[in-house]
Amino acid sequence: MGLSTPQDVIERRRSLVLEHDMDGFAELFAPDGVIEMPFAPPGMPTRIEGREAIRDFSAAATISLLRVEDMWTTQVYQTTDPEVLIVELEAKAVVTTTGAPFQSTSVQVFRIRDGKILLFRDYWNPQSLAEALNP
Repeated sequence: MGLSTPQDVIERRRSLVLEHDMDGFAELFAPDGVIEMPFAPPGMPTRIEGREAIRDFSAAATISLLRVEDMWTTQVYQTTDPEVLIVELEAKAVVTTTGAPFQSTSVQVFRIRDGKILLFRDYWNPQSLAEALNP
C-alpha cells in the first residue's frame, strides 16, 4: 500500500495499532527508524533504534500491561518542513492485569520521508500510567 503523505502514515499507524498489528506498525518505519520516549518511566527504554528493535519492542508491548482500545488525533500541526508533523493524541487503554481503564494524552513529533517513519518522538505523561497501575 503506497502512503503518499505523512498524514496518510499517521492514519495507517492508528489502524494498525487498533488492530494490534505490531508487525504492520513496525513496517511503517524506515530500516533505521527511531522511537524516542523522553519521559519514559524507569525500566522502559527512552530510545529504540532500528525497525527490528521497534518490532521486538512493539510485540512485547502488546502482551504486556496495556491493551489500546482507541486512539485519536485531536490536532495536527504542519511545520515548515514537509517531513515533520506534530500530533496531539489521546488514547484509551485497559490495564490487562486488572481491567482498569487508562487514558493518556501525548504530543508526538514525526519525521516521515517517502512513506516511512524516520523518527517518532512521543511526549507522554508516565504519571497517568503509574496511577492506573496503582489505583
